[in-house]
Formats: sequence, C-alpha cells, structure tokens
Amino acid sequence: MKIDAIILRELRMPLVQPFQTSFGTTTDRRILLVELKGEGFTAWGECVAGEHPYYSYETIDTAWLIAEQELAPALAAAEPEHAGKIPGIFKQVRGHRMAKAALENAVWDLEAQIRDIPLAELLGGTREKIACGVSIGIQPSLEKQLSEIEKELAAGYQRIKLKCKPGWDSHVFEAVRKRWPDILLSCDANSAYRLRDAEEIVSWDRFNLLMVEQPLWADDFYYHSMLQKQMNTPICLDESIHNRRDTLAAIEMGSCQIINIKCGRVGGLGEAVAVHNAAMERGIPVWCGGMLESGIGRAHNIALSSLENFRLPGDVSASKRYWKDDIIEPAVEVSPAGEIIVPTAPGRGYEVREDLVERLTVRKQEIRAMAVV
Repeated sequence: MKIDAIILRELRMPLVQPFQTSFGTTTDRRILLVELKGEGFTAWGECVAGEHPYYSYETIDTAWLIAEQELAPALAAAEPEHAGKIPGIFKQVRGHRMAKAALENAVWDLEAQIRDIPLAELLGGTREKIACGVSIGIQPSLEKQLSEIEKELAAGYQRIKLKCKPGWDSHVFEAVRKRWPDILLSCDANSAYRLRDAEEIVSWDRFNLLMVEQPLWADDFYYHSMLQKQMNTPICLDESIHNRRDTLAAIEMGSCQIINIKCGRVGGLGEAVAVHNAAMERGIPVWCGGMLESGIGRAHNIALSSLENFRLPGDVSASKRYWKDDIIEPAVEVSPAGEIIVPTAPGRGYEVREDLVERLTVRKQEIRAMAVV
C-alpha cells in the first residue's frame, strides 16, 4: 500500500451530557483524527487519548506530538504489504499505544477498502450483529442514577455498567438491585480501590454482578489475583492489559475471569485481535470497552466486536448517547433488542461527514512522504 498523505486533525466535540468517573468529569472531548489518503481511497482512524493523563499517561497532546514527529513520518515513508505490518514500522517508539492505534486503525480501514471487503471481515469477524451494553457515569444523586438506568433499559441495552468509587458503590448497587433484581449489571472502578477495601469489594458478591472491572491498581496483576481468590464475582481487567503477553500473564495468575479490550489501549486492531485470540484459546470471554469515541472510533469498535469471543455485551452504544451530531453517517443506532448491525460496506462501513469534520477542526497538520530523487 502506498500512503500519499497523512492528515492529523484535532476536533472539539461537546458531549450531550457530562460523563463522570472516579477520574473526574468530562463535558467536552478534544479528539485526534487521522485521515489517511492512499491508493485512491481515504481512510480514517481515531486516537482515544483523553485531555488529561488520568486513564493513561497518554493525552491528546502527547499523541499529537508523537504522531506528528515520529509515527506519521515513518508510516508515510513505508509501503506496508498489509495492516499487520504497522507495529513493525512503529517498533522503535516505545509505548504511546493510543497514538499508534490511531494510525494503524486507519491503515486497516484503507486495506479493507482496497480489498473491497468490510473491516469486520478483514479482522476475522463472524457476527452479523453485536450485543450492546451501556456505561453510565456517576450521577449527582441516587435518584438521577436510577433515572439514567431506567432510560437506558428502555432503550434496549442488554447490560448496565455503573462507574463507581469509594463512597459511591454499595448503596448504589443495593438500590439498583432492589428496583431491578434481574438485570445484567456490572461496575467499573477505574482503579479507585486499594487492598484496604478488599472486604468491601468482596461483599459485592451479594449483588450478583456480571463483573467488577479493574478495582485495584492500573498496572497490577498480583493483587487482583489475590482479590479474585476471595470473591465469586468475576474480576475484569482493563487498564492492566496492554498486549497478548499481559493477557497470558493475567490468565495464568488467575487475576481475572473476563477481559475488556480497547484497541486504543492495546495499540491497535492487530494487537486487539491477538488479545482476543489468546483469551479465546483459554476460555476467557472478552468484550469491547468504550472511550467516548466519535463515530469513527465507534465504527472500528463495531468491527472488532464482530469477532467470535466477544461473548459479553460491550460499551459500543448509540451515537446519540454522546453526540448531538456525530461525524459519521448514518449514525450508530442500537435496536430495541440492544444490538448493532455490523456494516457490510467496504472498510469501516460508515461515511465520514467531511464538511462537519472540517467545521469542528481546530488544528490540522499534513505529513507526506519525502520524494525519492
């Protein structure tokens, strides 16, 4: 594949409503997009790094710097045979997985368009529909939390995930279970707890949760394995899993019984597939996490979620939950049965609203390969 141009863009997109986790509250998203031109096609990728180094050490500004100065020039100078070769092109740069993923995922989109097949098919996906859950942020009051759950259940979502933190956990779960005893319910701590909280976390077994996601340190396997031995509820690892090797280590240590895959966190769709395969070979189910993506990142998540071992509802929800106007068309929609149809059009399967992208762009940089004389 010959890459003609790589265009980096920063967009500013306001969320429909604030989203609060144990890290803080997000009201607007600064989004880094990669526009890739080559072989007569235009492909897109999205960097999921946040505005602050809270979920990860990466931010949109570090990702822009690394992409502009290191990754994009290396990609522009290469002519990869296929998207699976991109990690080798980027291997000299340590870390910065979210920046790498934005560029690599655009190449996957480009390759799928060149081959005239859906991105899901190129990745090895087999599902025609994916099951959808929803992630609900911490609300100003318990009444508002229950109201948000009621709204999302009415929309058809198959699993409710609640963000939690010390002081906003057991009483919330208790109220939810009292009102909805049988819904599929999970919680996500984003590493907000420590070993001193182990007894409290173990007590959550009484709430019949699908999983407790990343309760302890973001870089830990060992203490999660100790905690998992004490509780019946499956622990799901998110922040701790960066690649296939981490997956194998976590499973071998008994640190978790479920794995969340975010292609930005693991460095791109290629490594996401590798994590999926490693977990499937060992009987560990996976699901696709969300990072407040625009429709471009959401399209990649849909394609990834079509793989066989994505056996649990993911956080790939409808565009309208986050954006008044998404930058793709059609917007991502969830059926009353809580499902998204996997696109069958070549590439990512959704058209990019380039006029809207242009209006939302606040920063732009184009990188081209140096001409060979």
